[in-house]
Amino acid sequence: MDLKSNHSAPVLADPGLSNLLPCSPDLLPTVLRRKNLLLDDIRARRSWLDAMKCSSPPPYKKTKDISNELASDDKDAAYRKWMLKYPSALLSFEQITNYAKGKRIALFLDYDGTLSPIVENPDCAFMSNEMRAAVQKVAMYFPTAIVSGRSRDKVCEFVGLTELYYAGSHGMDIVGPVRQSISDGPNCVKSTDKQGKDVNLFQPASEFLPMIEEVFNSLVECTKEIKGAKVENNKFCVSVHFRNVDVESWETVGQCVLDVIKNYPRLRMTHGRKVLEIRPIINWDKGKALTFLLESIGLSDCDDVLPIYVGDDQTDEDAFKVLQEGNRGYGILVSSLPKESKAFFSLKDPQEVMEFLKSLVTWKTSSAL
Repeated sequence: MDLKSNHSAPVLADPGLSNLLPCSPDLLPTVLRRKNLLLDDIRARRSWLDAMKCSSPPPYKKTKDISNELASDDKDAAYRKWMLKYPSALLSFEQITNYAKGKRIALFLDYDGTLSPIVENPDCAFMSNEMRAAVQKVAMYFPTAIVSGRSRDKVCEFVGLTELYYAGSHGMDIVGPVRQSISDGPNCVKSTDKQGKDVNLFQPASEFLPMIEEVFNSLVECTKEIKGAKVENNKFCVSVHFRNVDVESWETVGQCVLDVIKNYPRLRMTHGRKVLEIRPIINWDKGKALTFLLESIGLSDCDDVLPIYVGDDQTDEDAFKVLQEGNRGYGILVSSLPKESKAFFSLKDPQEVMEFLKSLVTWKTSSAL
């Protein structure tokens, strides 16, 4: 609402307010405050609804309509222009390997949308056997970690490889090798994995577990009448998937989440690809997880180390930012649509990610001859 000065009295630029004005001028400030609160609420609602739509573009549907073909041409042209800023990691592979000569590569991979396709049912986001073989092979030559928003147990189950390091819940649940230099108080404890190996278990948000469980149960109850909505407990965060929800009901999903978390000031809501995520407000993200893992495997503060992080989600930007600001390595964004990023290179989809992993293995084995 705009207030315009007219010397003696304010003139309301919002004509809808006139019906709300009391007869007494003394009550005008109260009404204005209420009106401002109402407008703030509307703006906030539009803001997170716009964010949901922006982070979740509709899938492109192929038709024979000529206008659709023209739109497709425009999208292709926009993508090619975007790739001038974020060149293909496959087409730039020689540049990457030239820089990697004499360095030790450490590989960090997101899961959904990077190693597996984005699917309608998040419980069915399986990686292909060919992708699993590619990841297993690349891990033979380079330290490799999976950094996912999923719970660590869930992403371990999906990947099914024991030779990797795993960080679940956006890096809030990390299993890494035991190193005496790693110590972070009660958040880092020695444990054993399913194979009986000694590991360090790092969980900086462990105190939030009861709260996350409460929120999960509340959101399951709150969204049960919304067709297509799915709530997933990722241990240290809760994901509310709206991929299968009708667009007209997205606002209902968002309002549901806000109504629940308003009672939890230590939690926040973030946006992903057709998913809302409720996470603890702590100074920890995938960028911090990347740094922690590098330290865990003894590769931090080394000039001869080249970290490469491959991911498709907004949460991966924190890792891209760490690599960019320290000029420490390469972030590779997986996207078939143009979008701003802190990444250095790009790959279009999981198929290209797999080709990139295979190329790394071929380069490593051939350079060793």
